[in-house]
Amino acid sequence: MIWIVLALGLVAVAEGLVLALAPSRVEQVLTMLACLTVDTRRLVGMVSVAVGATLIALARWIGF
Repeated sequence: MIWIVLALGLVAVAEGLVLALAPSRVEQVLTMLACLTVDTRRLVGMVSVAVGATLIALARWIGF
């Protein structure tokens, strides 16, 4: 359970930093995403999940 809370906290910090440091860039990225097809957005989501799962596996393999 503590790992879930830690992960949610890290995500909140990362997203907060992006919004605090580059709010106009976030708007540009959201506009770009709106222009993509649904299939392309789905692919981006699946790639993101795969990269995240790989990073988690790598961290566990290293010993974190």
